[in-house]
Amino acid sequence: MVKDREDNPFRPRLGKPRARGGKAAKRFLNRVLSAAARAGPGFSARTGRLQRRGMSSSFGRGVSTVRSMANRRPFSSHHRNRRVIVKARIAKLAGKGLGTARAHIRYIQRHGVGEEGEKGRLYNGVSDDVDGDAFVKRGENDRHQFRFIVSAEDADQLQDLKAFTRDLMQQMAEDLGTELDWVAVDHHNTAHPHTHIVVRGVDDQGNDLVIARDYISHGLRRRASELVTLELGPQTDLEIQQKLRREVEQDRFTGLDRQLLRVASAGEIDMPTVDMRYDPERKYDRFKHSLLIGRLEKLARLGLAREAETGLWQLSDDMEERLRGLGERGDVLKAMFRDMRQAGLDRPASDYAIFDPEAGSDKALVGSVVSVGLSNELYDRFYTLVDGIDGRVHYVDIGYRNENDDLTAGAIVEVRSKTSEPKEVDRTIDRIARTSGGIYSIDAHLELEKRDTPAYAETHVRRLEHLRRAGQVERRADGSWEIPPDYLNHAAAFEAQQKKRFPLDVSVQSTFTLEQQIMAEGATWLDRQLLVRKPLSLRSGGFGLEVERSLERRRDYLVEQGFAERRGSRVLYQRNLLDTLRARELARVADRISNELALPYQPTKDREHIAGIYRRPVRLASGKYALIERARDFTLVPWRPVLERNRGKAVSGIVRGQSISWTLTKQRGLGIG
Repeated sequence: MVKDREDNPFRPRLGKPRARGGKAAKRFLNRVLSAAARAGPGFSARTGRLQRRGMSSSFGRGVSTVRSMANRRPFSSHHRNRRVIVKARIAKLAGKGLGTARAHIRYIQRHGVGEEGEKGRLYNGVSDDVDGDAFVKRGENDRHQFRFIVSAEDADQLQDLKAFTRDLMQQMAEDLGTELDWVAVDHHNTAHPHTHIVVRGVDDQGNDLVIARDYISHGLRRRASELVTLELGPQTDLEIQQKLRREVEQDRFTGLDRQLLRVASAGEIDMPTVDMRYDPERKYDRFKHSLLIGRLEKLARLGLAREAETGLWQLSDDMEERLRGLGERGDVLKAMFRDMRQAGLDRPASDYAIFDPEAGSDKALVGSVVSVGLSNELYDRFYTLVDGIDGRVHYVDIGYRNENDDLTAGAIVEVRSKTSEPKEVDRTIDRIARTSGGIYSIDAHLELEKRDTPAYAETHVRRLEHLRRAGQVERRADGSWEIPPDYLNHAAAFEAQQKKRFPLDVSVQSTFTLEQQIMAEGATWLDRQLLVRKPLSLRSGGFGLEVERSLERRRDYLVEQGFAERRGSRVLYQRNLLDTLRARELARVADRISNELALPYQPTKDREHIAGIYRRPVRLASGKYALIERARDFTLVPWRPVLERNRGKAVSGIVRGQSISWTLTKQRGLGIG
């Protein structure tokens, strides 16, 4: 070790032996990487490896633009340029069909994003009203597409956001040397107006469009900043000062925090330390120095910094992580306040909560949907607000959303945490394979499990199909499956992947609101709560109080209709009440549909085999049903999500009580149980 600390300020402090995962070791490693990065170009602090020169920017279109930007001075002082945030994503489309691309276009055009709260309008370089379906159709064979969110800090001062976007895309086309097929939507539903841009992943010759990574991460942002600065002029001293002052009291990670971490050094107790003491030999920017002092005092109030001695501040090790968490929480609370206000609900902030996915699958959240929104617009991740029976309004991050999940305002839902454990169907597959030489087949299943039916065994094949698409198992030419000895580990890995996309099980209990259920003909969610042996625990406030009152009104309705009778303080319900109510509603709805189709209705029986054309879903108080049209009649059977991929096509299945095992002919007879 070099003794002269002035010549060599780097002083390693090793962690404990074998402390690879410890905080001290991580802090030491981060300082090593940061020091190496400051030592010169070519070393990546992120990967800890020496990069080959030009490796990240020498592949793809836009390379020459990025290099020219690096070699020329900006037209104004760098710190005076207008700030623009550009978020980018390359969405892979190959093998996924048009569903994801069409869904994204629909999401960015949703109601409420326009200047007056109207639906967003899709535009491109020549038209203010573009057909989104036509754009998606043109890209049906594209391997990928580019999605950008461009948010200028001073976007509210721009005269025309569309004109800015068109100028940016024209400049991007010139930089990449090809015409671009793109569409965009301006969003005004947040404090900062921003634009969603979708670019097809092909050039003007129809070849795959490959854009240099550095152009996506730096070049496009630089171009956008230049355009905004050109229109509004460079930032004045007053504007810069005002923006910096606003950062002092913010409960999120700011540019001031980044400066503090940049100038921080390792303290004597192995914590980042910032020296703000006056030194006559150092040059000071008094304004910035006062801002940093103010920010440190704010961090101290948050428990993220402390003044060890006068002018010497120690920062919390996890300061950045905790500040980013505070920022995300602040964004969540803003979304909750906004959605509650739009729904016309007035609740105190103490009633707001964020649902914890790790709380355990045994702790279910039951309540009514207040709203559904996007938690991450770039990756199409959703959230929903649920007014729970516990009297609190919960923010629930549901991840990617199924288009057919019926999450509408007023719907009754049950939310549970997911686990990464293998399912019971996986344990059955593993048990059968171990007795069949590592092979699973329907014949082997039925031979070992005498009580199981072929339709039930086919549900195990469907499970294996899901795992095959995820690369976990292989299917043999004869239709059987090779099951590895560690199959349960593969199943657990698959569930872990699914949990990232869908972190929660969100079950829609009823698409009918409480008010609609009170006098409904069918078997409602309220009816099930009246008959259940262990009733829900309702809080006497908020939605819990609404449920309590609705249950009483529904009870009175059932007594009036002769489905129940009062005996003192007790209420006795008719035997098989749910089946009776369900049959009554089906008969009424079937009569209406019969007039529309000019076909008679034929009810189904248990274990009956049905076959016909799936036409559409029918939402009832008793649940969601599928309309199956046959040659001489039609029937209504319990609906399953998989049917939507086969709307207008032939399906067949076997009725099993209040469920049905579907067989879709185009999927080689795969059972959907």
